[in-house]
Amino acid sequence: MMKARVYVTIKQSVLDPQGVAVQGAMHSMGFKEVESVRIGKYMEIELDSSDRFEAEARVKAMCEKLLANTVVEDYRFELED
Repeated sequence: MMKARVYVTIKQSVLDPQGVAVQGAMHSMGFKEVESVRIGKYMEIELDSSDRFEAEARVKAMCEKLLANTVVEDYRFELED
């Protein structure tokens, strides 16, 4: 059994309206030191696999086909035994 931790974020070149809204809210609450906010997604996926190479390939396929819109989002993942 392996666990994948997947992080999906909007590419730096793409405007993040949610991040801008959160930054504005933080400023209005007195957190003026916040220079920027980027919003992302975090997922934990348990895999019934003991083959690390295959698990990496499968998680990459999941990210590219479903979990991330690779046109506007980047992703990275970590595998844990």
